Amino acid sequence: MHNILENISDTQLNNIDLDTEYEVAKKNSNFKVITKNLKIKDDELKKYTSLLLESCDEYEHCKNCKNILDCLNKVEGFCYLPINNNGNLSFSYKPCRYKKIEEEKNKHLENIKFFNTPSYVEQADLNNIYKTDKNRFKVINYLMDFLDDYESGRTCKGLYLHGNFGCGKTYLIAAIFNELAKKNYKSSIIFWPEFLRQVFYDDFNSKFEYVKKVPLLLIDDIGAEGITAWNRDEVLCPLLQYRMDNNLTTFFTSNLTMKELESHLANSKNGVDEVKAKRIISRIEQLTVDIEMISKNLRK
Repeated sequence: MHNILENISDTQLNNIDLDTEYEVAKKNSNFKVITKNLKIKDDELKKYTSLLLESCDEYEHCKNCKNILDCLNKVEGFCYLPINNNGNLSFSYKPCRYKKIEEEKNKHLENIKFFNTPSYVEQADLNNIYKTDKNRFKVINYLMDFLDDYESGRTCKGLYLHGNFGCGKTYLIAAIFNELAKKNYKSSIIFWPEFLRQVFYDDFNSKFEYVKKVPLLLIDDIGAEGITAWNRDEVLCPLLQYRMDNNLTTFFTSNLTMKELESHLANSKNGVDEVKAKRIISRIEQLTVDIEMISKNLRK
């Protein structure tokens, strides 16, 4: 017996082990399911026994999964499965049923470009807006009328929405943008202070050109930025001028009234320039309706 084993090569031993492993794998119910329609011969499948067993484990996880948060697979929301790639076996991550639902639900986000906005803004939904405070009714009514007008192709002014911190200004407008995105309207929401910091250091032209020309734009939290002559005169002013000249709907949120914003814009690190501040305010007035909303701080 000892002499017989000496005459068997390592390769032959490995083949014996692989044959045994493959025969065991074929008895796995999940193995049968995931290989049933591949139309690939056993000799080829056998080479990938360990990967096929890995697919079996992931497939088993998917069968017993209740929601995407319970996912046990290596890549959340995906299952590692074999495919027939022109007669050769290969493997690919396929989205699970929960991932497909999530992707379909968020498909509209392809129509909105966000710059430094928190995730709750991206998920803003008209069905979830806070409606119990009468101080919010004027804004909500305006936005619902805007939604109808915009969908009907009527010329619409945006909104300069100012009020106390945390009262949901951004969420309300984002909910309208998300609703329009579901109907394939393009928009962008930019958190203005961080946007200015980013474009100062990186990729100014492409980002500026995008927000300048996007059909719907929300400039969020204007007035919270540090004012320089550059970001006022070389970024904000030409941005608003272009959008005003081309009738592109523009929204703003701020903790400042329009008068307070004018004072803020006048005082840059280069000194006081009331004329340039007034020039910007006049453009905002052309682009928007000015509404104040003082309401409960929803972030507490």
